[in-house]
Formats: sequence, C-alpha cells, structure tokens
Amino acid sequence: MCGGFTLLNPPEEGREAAFNRVNFETFEGIYEERFEQRYGFFRPYVKDVIHRYLECGVLHNGFARIRCGECGHEYLLAFSCKRRHFCPSCHQKRVVEFGQWLCETVIKAVPHRHLVMSIPKILRRYFLYNRNLLSELSRCGWESLKAYFSLVSRDPKAVPGAAVAIQTFGDFLGFNFHLHVLVSDGCFHESGMLTVAPAIDTRTLERLFRHHVLKMLLKKGKITREMIFLLDRWRHTGFNVYCAPRILPWQKQPWRTWPGTSSGHRSPRSG
Repeated sequence: MCGGFTLLNPPEEGREAAFNRVNFETFEGIYEERFEQRYGFFRPYVKDVIHRYLECGVLHNGFARIRCGECGHEYLLAFSCKRRHFCPSCHQKRVVEFGQWLCETVIKAVPHRHLVMSIPKILRRYFLYNRNLLSELSRCGWESLKAYFSLVSRDPKAVPGAAVAIQTFGDFLGFNFHLHVLVSDGCFHESGMLTVAPAIDTRTLERLFRHHVLKMLLKKGKITREMIFLLDRWRHTGFNVYCAPRILPWQKQPWRTWPGTSSGHRSPRSG
C-alpha cells in the first residue's frame, strides 16, 4: 500500500511468469519428439491458454483502477486470463458462476440424478486425436437418455432435462473421455408436467449409449463393422453407466458424500 493505493499482484510476480515461460518453451520444443505419439499433436489452443495464463494477474499487461466512493481509497487490479481448467483462479470463478447460472436459470426444482457415461479404452484414441468428436460424444449421451426416458414414460414426445459435461481424464490423470450428466429423474411432457421415472436401469441405458457411440464412429469412418463385431464378442464391452442416488430439490449435501459414492468407491471415471 502506498499513498492511498493498494497494489494487487505486484510486478515481482512477472519474474515467476518469465521463469515459467522459459520452461514452457522448453517443453514445447521437445513435445513432438517425446510426447506427440502418445498424447496427440500439440494443439494451438493449448499454447494460447498457456500464454494467457502466464500473463494473468500481471500489472504490466493491463489493470483496472478501482476507487471507493465513500473513503476515496483506490487500488489497482490486474487483468485476468479468464481461461478455464488451467488457471486455478479464473477456472474456479467460472465454475461458480456457471453453477449459479445453471441452478437459477436452467434447472427446475425437481428430483435429479448424476450419471457417469464412459467408453472403452480401445475407442478413446479416436477422441484423443480428434477433439471435435467430443461434441458428438456428448450428443450420443443425450440421444441415449432421450430414448431411454421416452421408452420408460411410454410417451414418444416426452423428454428429460439434462446438462452434459465432458471430462477428458480420470482419477489417475490418464486419458479417459467420459460424460458427467445431471439429468431430471423423469420426463417432461408437452404440458410441462413431469412424470418421475422408476429407478434407472443402467444396463439398458448402457446398451443405448453403446449403440449411439458405435453408430457415430462408424458413420465418421473411425471404426469398421469388423471392430463392432469384435466388441460384440467381448464379455465386458468397456462401456459403462454409473447412476448416483436421487438428488432432491432441497438437498444441499454434496453428492460425493452420499452412500455408495464415498472415497473408497471406484466409479467408471477412475480408469
């Protein structure tokens, strides 16, 4: 603090950013030789995220002057990178804002369930080298849910409400492309009324999800009918759907502490 000013994120932090920049440039230089075969090509988006992160919170890169109208105290607030996932500060803020928007604007006050929908390891490489397929994977999850709830409600026009999030890694930070879904525990009819569904049959939902994913990859030319025939012969297909207990509208308890989802429980996202 100096003369009525408070400096947030002082310029000394730029030294750490410069040190990290050198390390990143070294990593970028050896990536193709040491990591590309295993993790795929170095996407330009990653480079942009890293450079934005290195400039996050540094006053030299721009700031806003904030002044209190009552006491006159002022301080400088450095601009942030506003990047998701990599920057812990900016990502946490976006997560909180998105969660608040989802709860206040999108989600109805009805029971919900948390689902995890995962795919076998043999298929993950196609999503690793072509990230555009991730949006198609999300669509496969939605189409599977829509078909399942339409079947159990016996109304072809009834649809569930769902929010789908894509996660690209598991508990051990290995590549594991899977979906986290918050879905209404029932179907909305054209009248707006909700019919609560019976307990979700994960085996049936798993088969629907498998059908949509394989159909999509076959259409995109990523797999052949021979591979589908091979997967059909497996005792365990590698597809999995996990369903957590019902979430009631007034329930505030975090889902990770519910029965069956303790730290000792191994869900499909662990692999």
